[in-house]
Formats: sequence, structure tokens, C-alpha cells
Amino acid sequence: MGGQTIVAVGQMCSTSEMKHNLAQAQVLVKKAAAAGAKALFLPEASDYISHSPEETISLVRSVQESTYVQGLQAEAKKFNIAINAGIHEPGDENSGKIKNTSIWISENGEIIQRYQKLHLFDMDLKNGPRARESDTFEEGMSILPPFHTPVGLVGLLVCFDLRFPEVPLSLKRQGAQIIAYPSAFTVPTGKAHWEILLRARAIETQSYVIAAAQVGQHNENRTTYGHSIIISPWGDILAELEGTFNGPEIATAVIDLSLVKGIRKQVPLRRRTDVYPEL
Repeated sequence: MGGQTIVAVGQMCSTSEMKHNLAQAQVLVKKAAAAGAKALFLPEASDYISHSPEETISLVRSVQESTYVQGLQAEAKKFNIAINAGIHEPGDENSGKIKNTSIWISENGEIIQRYQKLHLFDMDLKNGPRARESDTFEEGMSILPPFHTPVGLVGLLVCFDLRFPEVPLSLKRQGAQIIAYPSAFTVPTGKAHWEILLRARAIETQSYVIAAAQVGQHNENRTTYGHSIIISPWGDILAELEGTFNGPEIATAVIDLSLVKGIRKQVPLRRRTDVYPEL
């Protein structure tokens, strides 16, 4: 894959109603297609955000039974656009937990790649939100190698994975040109770390970083930061949305793979694997 293409990053406010969330996603697909985008990136948990861990587990559906995923597949095929989306999937039968995954739907409407979130968000901020994803979700156990898409070689990660540079560095070593972080950041952590971490990941991997974010108040228990963003391999912010929910929105940017190649050639990051292990 070479040359320049347009990508769109989406922003939405998912609730516990999948049909409502699909309606938001359909708006985003139409906007992305109208803008000439070859791929649309949607947030983590774009299929639903629940009121409680128990509801999170009760709402989960396989992709074959999910009205949301089936709807996304139909939209991808209808508009000839690839879609990346964070969703929930059933876990192993004996675990009692579910999976937090990022799927890639081809422009033909087929799910061709799937990544399961490696790092689970367990946090107890003083005077801030508390979360324990490990009580509800199974940990992923492998790094998905970068894969070919209409916009370049893409590596998939999810939200809290952003805090661990080892994984995107591994993806870069395997050839990734774009790294996607579908996310649902809390407001306190978003204000403190969202932009700086994403720009750091882009700079150190010399890759485009695309982070689609949930935004706004989902229910009485959950509010997210927003600020969906596209960052260049040089660390420049190419497009960014606001931190308030004004309906489903997109931002677009041009992906120029020659820029990835040029930066990596001009600033070669030769890792000292004779001193420390290769990631």
C-alpha cells in the first residue's frame, strides 16, 4: 500500500442501547464516506457502555448475534469503507468474564482481524473514579501482527494499552505504519495524559496514531473525555475533536505513507538490542 489516503476518526457517546449506538455509528459512516475516507475508526466499547459490570456481562453478544456488529458490517459493505471498532465479545465459557476486543471490518463487510486488549484498566484514583476491568474482562494473551488495509499496515491496540510503549514498539518493528487506539478515557486521566501519551507513541514508533474516543455522559455512573485525534509520525496533531458531545462527529486527515518512510530514514532509531532485549 502506498501513496495518500483519507482516514476518519469518529466520536460518539454510547449507551446501553445497541440500536441507539448503531444509529450513531451509521451517521459516522455516512460522514466518513462523504469525506472520501477509506477507513473509519470508532471508539472502544462502541457497541455499548453499561451502568454496571453485571450489565456489561449480561449485554454481551457474539458478533453473529450482535445487531450492532451486523449493522456495521452492512454499512462497511454499503459504503465500501473499512471500519475499526472496539466491541465486547463473549469470553471463555468457564471464566465468567467477557472480552474487550478491537475488530477490523473490511470494505467488503467481513471481520478480517481481531485484537483482544492486553492491559486491563484497574484504577483507584484518590478523589477520582475507580475501575477494575479485570473483574469483568479476560486479558488478551498475544500481540496481533500489523496487517494490510486500504490505508496502510495497521496495528491494533485498545485504550489502556496506550500506557505501555513496549507493544507499539513491537508493532513498529513488525512494520506497522498506523497504530489505532479505540478508547473510552476517563476525564481526569484524559486531561492529564491523553494527548501527551498519544503523541509520545507516535514519535517513538514514527507511525500515525489514530485514537477514536467515547465522549460525554453515558449514564449516571460514566463520563468520558473525548478528544478523538489523529497524529502524524512526527508527533503533529493533524485532526482533533472536542471534549463535549454534540452528536456523533468525525475528523479526517490524509495518511501519507511516504512520510512514515521518510521520517524513519532521516531519523533512524537503531535499537541497542546488544544491551537490552528486542521488543
